[in-house]
Formats: sequence, structure tokens, C-alpha cells
Amino acid sequence: MDSILRKIYEYYTDESRDMLLHAYDFAKDAHRNQRRASGEPYFIHPCAVAEILIELGLDADTIAAALLHDVIEDTPVTEEDVRREFGVSVLTLVAGVTKLDKIVFKSQEEEEAENFRKIFLAMAQDIRVIIIKLADRLHNMRSLNFLSEERQRKMSRETLDIYAPIAGRLGISQIKCELEDLCLKYLEPAAFEYLVENIHQKLEERNRFVDFVVEEINGILKECNIRGEVFGRPKHFFSIYKKMRTKNKTLDQIYDLTAVRVIVGTVDECYEVFGKIHKKWKPMPGRIKDYIAMPKPNLYQSLHTTVVTNFGQPFEIQIRTEEMHRTAEFGIAAHWKYKEQRDDETSLDQRISWIREVMEVQGGLRDSKEFIEAVKGALISRELLVFTPQGKVISLPAEATPVDFAYSIHTEVGNHCTGAKVNGKIVPLDSMLEVGDVVEIITSPNSKGPSRDWLKFIKSSSARAKIKSFYKKEMKEDNIRLGRSMLEETAKRKGVAIGSILTAESFKKISEKLAFDTQDEMFSAIGCGAISANQVFFKLFDFYRKETPRPVELRPFRTGRTDKGSVTIKGMEGLLVSFAGCCSPVPGDDIVGFVTRGRGIVVHRRDCPNMKSADPERLQPAEWVAKDGSARFKAAIVVTADEQGAALSAISGSVAEMKLEITSINGRYDKNNSAIVDVTVALTNRQDVEVLIKKIKSHAKIIDVRRTSN
Repeated sequence: MDSILRKIYEYYTDESRDMLLHAYDFAKDAHRNQRRASGEPYFIHPCAVAEILIELGLDADTIAAALLHDVIEDTPVTEEDVRREFGVSVLTLVAGVTKLDKIVFKSQEEEEAENFRKIFLAMAQDIRVIIIKLADRLHNMRSLNFLSEERQRKMSRETLDIYAPIAGRLGISQIKCELEDLCLKYLEPAAFEYLVENIHQKLEERNRFVDFVVEEINGILKECNIRGEVFGRPKHFFSIYKKMRTKNKTLDQIYDLTAVRVIVGTVDECYEVFGKIHKKWKPMPGRIKDYIAMPKPNLYQSLHTTVVTNFGQPFEIQIRTEEMHRTAEFGIAAHWKYKEQRDDETSLDQRISWIREVMEVQGGLRDSKEFIEAVKGALISRELLVFTPQGKVISLPAEATPVDFAYSIHTEVGNHCTGAKVNGKIVPLDSMLEVGDVVEIITSPNSKGPSRDWLKFIKSSSARAKIKSFYKKEMKEDNIRLGRSMLEETAKRKGVAIGSILTAESFKKISEKLAFDTQDEMFSAIGCGAISANQVFFKLFDFYRKETPRPVELRPFRTGRTDKGSVTIKGMEGLLVSFAGCCSPVPGDDIVGFVTRGRGIVVHRRDCPNMKSADPERLQPAEWVAKDGSARFKAAIVVTADEQGAALSAISGSVAEMKLEITSINGRYDKNNSAIVDVTVALTNRQDVEVLIKKIKSHAKIIDVRRTSN
């Protein structure tokens, strides 16, 4: 912790230093009694996060927010405390990073998705939020060995899917590379250890070769009278592992374990050195990439080439200017680190335009998982480079189509697209574009909008979200009517009048979780499928039950089937009762009630496999209430026979003899070539099930007959 104090004194002016020292003391006091999984004081973590950001050159507000980033979530400190002590700017950053731990979600996946939605919303307002989050994740990954193997793998997978690609998209290569290597360590430990051991064994030999190449390129610079720097850079383990997997090569077949980097003063000097290197050594076909003329989406620029020496040894060379090198190493953070050469705001906006593109469509994506898919799509490496007729380079996902191109230009261009020309020829809209194509979009003001068929072939998550958003807006009135009808029908099936549970107060309460401003918005979301009517109903009903002294009586139900009969659950009067689909309980079965979260009581057969591992405290005694015998229910039976024909004959004959009804039947063969027939029969009591099983068993060539629990 002393090292961060030294860096605060070294890197920041008096005014900034005073605020940072106050943030240091404030956070240290807030976390004073907390420990990490390693047993170390918790305060080590925010200090480590702040140090990572100091090395990246972030401003004082960001460093203060890094020191404070967990105080609201993990200590009694409130947002008002942070605002009062450090101002609105620091509070905004801290709040942007804070997780949604005070909201109860129906699943962990939904919680994680909502966390990411909040992060991206904050990023759109201030990009420093995600830079803090990346540093936070990096230090957590560095100390991951103190957690269980399950949590190690879960965090590593999440990091590899989301955080490392974000770091890459922001151009912060040093964080991206370290995150990827740490993920490899926990997701593929054997591969990681193999690479560490074998690459280290050849380190001395490889360094001698790199020194030779560096000396030769320094000679080229001297010959051209160009001042520059040449050095070797070992490739990180994940990059090598990925190349071995994708190209199906062994480590001995990967020659460019180390790249040689050349840093010069100007773009002209880059190309001059590039040409001289190709004159000295032969370049490998297909391995020359000009990212100066056509930068990557994160604005990375460099010349890449792989050449072969006179010894037959291939190696990669990267040539760039000092400014390009800063962008490659620090990415978006270079905006703060090199203050004397800071990019203007227009350049900063260009760097984060992809974030604004994601947020442009997020309003139409109420489903959190759908939003995460859109985010992942935006993070995918885009190596398909095509051109507008004016020569502008557009970066698209692999196998993209003219429709993807149209939406990358502008939403309205996509919405009014009626055709496309590729290299001057009219092509179908589902045509696959290739690198270097010149694409022209044909639009019409009379177009009625995008076709739903486009969703079948487009590759860009942004285009997909924009098309869905169009239909949600254009069909809003229809969706409102449909959604209201669906919710009313759902409530009716549960035996409740929707007006009794959907009140101004109950809507206000659930809107805090579902983020709807009006009831029409909620109905529209139900109508277009962004959220289910069941989800909304149960949230409304839960609120009603908590606020109403006498709960609404709900009759037992089962989706898609007739009522089986009445069930009494001891001590649970007034709760929703439904029947489990896994074991299909019927009148006469020995049953038990399982108390669920948000779905009332689910009735299972007592011998249901799912009940063996159930929490005993959530089980309630249950019994059938006698009925007049007119109720019909369904029982699932599995029949095993020597021949499928024999099974079908036995089933149909027995069912007909008992005057019952087959509601579904499916046949297959197992690995022993025995015929397996699954049949569902409508019955009136449990005794009918037992009689039917005996009748089917009595037929020739029948091996086994039993009720199924699945």
C-alpha cells in the first residue's frame, strides 16, 4: 500500500494529491474490518486497482473512484457520503461500477446481464467507468487462486467472453493480453503449464535469434538515416494457444513466438522501412497487413509482415510510429496518459462510437440476455473490410451481407434499403460480402421498412437489434393490445381478475425492477415477446399477496391440461398450486407439495427423482380431495417390446378395451434394438393406470411396461 502513496506523490499535482490522499484514507477506514478470500486486508484490492490505473495514466477523479469503487456496495457508506466528500464526478464513476446487489432477480444470469447493461449505460456517459471495471477485473483475476475451482472457471469464462474483448476493443492491449493469459491458466491449466514450460526451455535460443534480427533492422535504419527503436516482444500465451488450436499446429510449428517491433517517427518512414525489409528478406504470402491505411475498429495502426531469413526461419515484424505505438499499448487510456498530446474530443468520440452504437439499440432490447448477445456481437473481431463508393472503409463481421453494411452506415439507410450493388453489379440482399468489395446501397423513401426475413441471414448484432427495434416501434399499438390481452388471459387462467392486482401502486413497485415507465410500455413488451405475461403476472401477484391481508384464492392449474382434481396443502391455504410436469402426479398417487420461489406450491409424486435432493424445509404434506370421478388426467407410460408393431398393437388394444383415449405416442429403438414406445393416456383415476399397465404386459413380445417420471 506504500507504493500507491509514492505514485500519488509522483504523478499528481498538489490539489489532486490532496483529494487522492483523502480518498485513500476514506476507503481504508470504510474497509478496515474486511478481509479478502486470501485472508489479506480487503483494502489491498482498491489500492491495486488504483495502481493499475495510475500506470495507464488516468486522471485524479478516476483514481479516486478506483479507491472508492467498492465502498457503496460493501460498506455502510452511501452515495450521498461519496458525493459530499468527493463531488458528483467521482460519485458518477463509483455508481457506474457498483453492482446491482440490492435488486432481487429471478436468476443469476439475469443479474449478470443487468450488471452489464448498467455498465454500458454508464460507459456511454463516461468511458472511464469501464476502464475502472477492467482494472478491477484484472486484479481479481490475479488473485483468483484463492477461490474454488468452480468460481475460478466461471470468472475466467466471463472474463474471456466479455472483459478481455472490451479491453481489446478499447485498444488497451496490456490489460487484454494479461486477462487472456490468466483465463487460459484456469480454463485450460494443462495447456497453460505446457506452454510455460516449453517456451521457457527455448527462451535462450529464441533470444539469440531475435538479437540477430534486431541488429539487422538497426542496420537498415542506419542505412536509411532513420532514427528509431527496434526490440523483440514475446507473444502472450493465449495468442500462441489460439493459433495452435485454430491452425491445428504443434508448438514446434509456431515460428513467430516473438515479434520484432520497429518504432519510427513518421508514416513515410514506416513504409520506407517496410520496403527495405522486404528487399532484404522474402515476405510470406498472405501475411502482409496494412493497418495504417485501414486501421482496426479500435483505431490500432501498424504495418505487419512475416518474412523468412536466409536460415529459413520465419518471424513477424511490426512497424509503427510513436503515436501509433501509444495507441496500441494504451488504447483509449492514451487520451489521459499523454496530456500534452491529447486527442481532441472528436477523436475520442470516434474511439467509443461502437459503444454508442450498442446503446442506440439497447432501448429496444428489454430482455437482458438479448442485450448481452448484442454486446458480444459488438465485441467480435471484425476483419471483413469493405468500401463505400466514396472510399470509406467499413468493418463488418465475417460473412456479412449488404443489409449488415446498410445498417452500419445508418439506421435509416438500413430501414429504407431496397437493393444493393457490389462492385457495380446488383446482387441479392443475402449475398455474402468479401474483403475489398465496394458496396452501394439502393434506398427508397417509399420503403415500408425492413423485412423480417432479413433476420434469417444478417450477421451483425447491431443490425439485428435495429430491425427488431423497428418492428417494436412500428407495431407498438398492436403489441399493446396483444400484451394486455395476454396478461388478462394469464390472470384469468390463475383465477384472478387482472384489475385486482394491477394497480397504480403495484405497477410502480414492479416497474422499479422491470424498468417500464408506463403500463402501455409493459403491455407492448409482453406483446412483442420481450418479457412473458407469466413473469409480469407473478411479480404483480407477489406484490398483491404481500400488501393484501387475505390472499387471492387461486385454483390448481396445469398449463395445457384439464384440472386433475383438488389438492390440499397443510398450512398453505390461498397459495397458487400447480402440478409438476416431471412426474405427472394423478389422483391416488402419494404426493408432496414443494414450496417454490415465485410459483407457489408445485405438487410432485413423493417418489419423484427431483424430490430426493429437495430441501426438506420446503416440502409440505399434501393429499388429494375426493371428487366425483368425472375429472380426466394424463398419465405417461413407457412400453418396451421386441417389435414396435407388437407394442403398438398391445397399447391400442388395451386402451380401446378400457375405452380410454391416447393423447400422444412416440416410438424409437434403444441401443439393444428393443422397441421403445412412449404413450400418454387420458384417465380418470390411478387404478386405471395400474389396470392398463397389467393389460399391456399380458400381451406377447412385451418386455416391460412402467409409468415414467419424466
